[in-house]
This record gives sequence, structure tokens and C-alpha cells, in this order.
Amino acid sequence: MTIFIELLLIIFLARAFGEVAERMGQSAAIGELGAGIVLAALASALGGSVPFLRNLIASEAFHAAAQVGIFSLMLMAGVELQPRDVAQHKLGTFFVALGGVLVPLGLGVATGLLLLPPGEARFVQAFLIGVAMAITAIPASVRILQDLDLLDAPVGRIIIGAALFDDVIGLVLLAVLTALASTGTLPGPSEFALLLAKVAAFFAITVGLGVHIYPRVSRGLRTLQATAVELSVLTAVALAYGLLAEMLGMHWILGAFMAGLFFEPDRVGLRAYDGIKLIAGGVTAGLLGPIFFVSIGAGINLGAVAKAPWFLALLIIIAFLGKLIGAGVPAMMGGLGRREAAAVGVGMSSRGAVELVVLSIAVETGIIADGVGPGAKASDGPPIYSCLVVMAVVTTLLTPVLLRWILKGPVGPARRDDIQTPDQPF
Repeated sequence: MTIFIELLLIIFLARAFGEVAERMGQSAAIGELGAGIVLAALASALGGSVPFLRNLIASEAFHAAAQVGIFSLMLMAGVELQPRDVAQHKLGTFFVALGGVLVPLGLGVATGLLLLPPGEARFVQAFLIGVAMAITAIPASVRILQDLDLLDAPVGRIIIGAALFDDVIGLVLLAVLTALASTGTLPGPSEFALLLAKVAAFFAITVGLGVHIYPRVSRGLRTLQATAVELSVLTAVALAYGLLAEMLGMHWILGAFMAGLFFEPDRVGLRAYDGIKLIAGGVTAGLLGPIFFVSIGAGINLGAVAKAPWFLALLIIIAFLGKLIGAGVPAMMGGLGRREAAAVGVGMSSRGAVELVVLSIAVETGIIADGVGPGAKASDGPPIYSCLVVMAVVTTLLTPVLLRWILKGPVGPARRDDIQTPDQPF
């Protein structure tokens, strides 16, 4: 009975805070994160007199549901991000994306190596900061550009195209990060070569199966006309891919993403795709996703952040500066004016669910410790987890404000060619 009460309270808070956030023009996930922060604050303040709240934060059922939420979010992220969306964009957009990943990644790693205390996990923690800096949230970018009526303008098309490439590159970085977590230190040349070989093998196997085998299975399922069967098969494929990832020393969540990535209308049929997107997307956005976001918010230690405001401020500055230089400069070299190039850099600065998934994995594997969840180990230094979560929220909130300030007036003629863009909440 206690489990049901815990989940009921979590879902109620998530939906209430999410509704408030949407009424304020923000993503529901922002409100759900806020619900987790409030829950953690109440547990800290009233834990002695109301032990239920403290037990709720540490509840195994809560964290198990959050793990299912991660699985569902990454599966739907793959379903939403189709390979053809990435392939249709120009080479120039790829260089914008590449710069928008490598520069923040390098700045993040350098910051970690300079500021984190010495220890075995120092390099992996620094790499985690770099990966968090490199990620761009496509759904957040789409919503911002839609609000500004710039989705089909050249600047909007470059932002979305580069963000799509960023998701693919970020997936590779996540694979490297989770493989590094097993060693905890900077590997030697031979160990690093083996690590990259395992990552390459995982993607080669999953891409090969997705291109050549899964379409044949899907064609056989079309005759059944049963969305439930297709969902079961998709989930089984995601779990099998996750098992493969674990066997190769990576995190199982990569399997969920890759399973969804090749679940395309052209491969499985439009009816199956729309049915899965409707059902699985609804469960993810309405139930499992909110539980995950609440768990992330509940892991934020605001007291620790207050003791290291300089670290948080530095992360936010690097988050914007890395994208501004890394993505903005290639955009300007590709023909955009300074104002539009600056808008590209700023527009790619919003973070979202993928970064939060990465942070959750980092807590689970013990890379960082100032969050809740199994596997967390004690560590010294600034509160990496809490500061990176707050950074993700701040960049997502500030990006539309900065874009409106930069893009005052016309930004060039709009062009259309029916690009596909994801529809995730955060």
C-alpha cells in the first residue's frame, strides 16, 4: 500500500507543477523538476516529524519507476529522431554541429580537470561535464523557434539540423562515457582502442540489424494489425540491444535509443509508427517521464549549490560560450551574418532530457555522488550533479530570452522543404 501512496503523491505533484509550468509558457518537464526539488526540500525540513517524505525520496519503488522512465524516454527519443532526418541536412550543418559538440566538450573537460579534486574518478567526472556541455535539446530548440516564427528561416533550419547531428554524436559520447565509468580513470592507448572498438561494434551490430533484419520482422507483423504486438516486439528489441550494450561494457539505455531509432514509418508502416508513437508517447509524457524528472529534481542538493555558486556560474557561462563559439563560428563561415550566427550558437545552448539521463546514469554508476540513487559513492569537490541539473534548466529558460534579444527584426527569407522535427516535451 505504501508504494501506491508514494507513486500517487509523485504523479500528483508532477502533474500539478507541470501544469503550472506550461501555463507560464515553459516545458512541463521544468515544472516536474521543480516538483522534485520541492519534495526534497520538504523531506529535508520535515523528515524528522514526517519520515514518510524522507522514505519516499529513498524509496526503491520510486527509483525503479524512474529507471523505467529513462528507458521509455530514450526509446521515444529514438522513435522521434529518424535517421533520414539527419541524413537530409547539408555538410555545412554537420560542421556547425561538430563544432557545437567539440568546443563545449573540450571546455567542459578542461574545467573539470582544473577544478575537480585529484582522484581516480577525476578524468571521468571531467568527461561527464564535457558531455553535459556538448548536448543540445532538439525539442526545446524546436519550441523556441516556433514561438519566434523562425523554424523555417535559414537560422532555424541550421539550428535544428545541427541539433539532430548533435543527438547522434551525443549518443556516441554517452557510449564512451559509460565505458569509461567501468575503469574510473583515463585509459591507456590499448585500453582506449579496445573501448572504441566495443562502441563501434555495438553501433555496427544494432545499425545492421535495424537496416536489414528489423524491417523484415515488421513486414511480418503488419499482417497481424495489432499495435500491442508491435509494441511488445519493439520493447523486446530494445531490451536485447540493452543487454548487448551491457555485455560490451556500456549502459543498457543505449539499446533503447537504437531500437527506437530504426522504428521508422518506411520500415514498419505508417499505421504501426503512429500507433506506437501515440501509445508509448502518451505513457512516457503522462506517467513515466514525469516520474523520472521528479527523481532528478529530488536529487538536487540546493544547499551544496549555494556553497559553490562560482562553480554553477562558470558552468552556465561555459555552456553558452562553448555553443556560441563552437556552433556560431562555423555558421558564420558558412555564410550567415554575425547576428544570425550568434543566434545559432545561442539556439543550440538549451539542454534537456538527454543530459538528465546522462546525469542519472552517472549517479547510478558512481561517477558522481551528490544525487539520490543506487551506486552513489562519496566524493569531495563541487556538487557536480546538482550544478549540472540547474545549468540544464537555466540554459533552457534563458535561451528563448537571448534569442528574442538577438533576433530583433527580420533574419532573412524563410525556406521550406518539409523537414521533420521531434515532438518531445523537453
